[in-house]
Amino acid sequence: MALFGRGRRGRDEDVEVGAITGDDEDLPVPVDAPDGPYDEADAADDDFPRLDLGSVRIPVPDGAQLQVEMDPSGSVRAVHVLTPVGQITLNAYAAPRSGGLWREVCGELAEQLRGDGASVRSHAGDWGQELSASLGEMTLRFVGVDGPRWMLRGVVAGPPELADTSAAALRELVRNTVVVRGQQPMPVRTPLQIDLPKAIAEHIASQQPAE
Repeated sequence: MALFGRGRRGRDEDVEVGAITGDDEDLPVPVDAPDGPYDEADAADDDFPRLDLGSVRIPVPDGAQLQVEMDPSGSVRAVHVLTPVGQITLNAYAAPRSGGLWREVCGELAEQLRGDGASVRSHAGDWGQELSASLGEMTLRFVGVDGPRWMLRGVVAGPPELADTSAAALRELVRNTVVVRGQQPMPVRTPLQIDLPKAIAEHIASQQPAE
């Protein structure tokens, strides 16, 4: 983790990245789904290094950098993992016990992206439906996983010539992520709170007077 930068993108730009999606057509769900991502209660007992962001504990690849995106209110909107093959972002949301939230989100994302003029496709992935889109000089891939009362959504943005490699990197991060839902009741789709480790929070705070 060579850099802890503070994201400067506006609200509209963040929505645009999060809206890149694919088809909502029916796709087969793979039979041999991977073990992860993990709920906190079922997290793998391993020594895999993960960055604790409160609601998610994510593995950060060697050589990757982090960019923290803040809301105007000062809360953390997202933490982006910057890798040589693309920018990866993972976020967790409150979901119904019955599951199925990712399926709903896929259709909404696809509709929104097509409205922006993007080329969108659906794919059968490790956890079911994946979405990809081409927008300008960027290709995006979305992966979603329905867990126990949570949904994890990941997206990677990168150059078209690295689309397959960046998608594989996204799946690897998703597969080894731990989601911490908590027991408190929340409305469905509420983003789970991101808490920065002390060192990162202090680094960002130290930069604020110069901005």
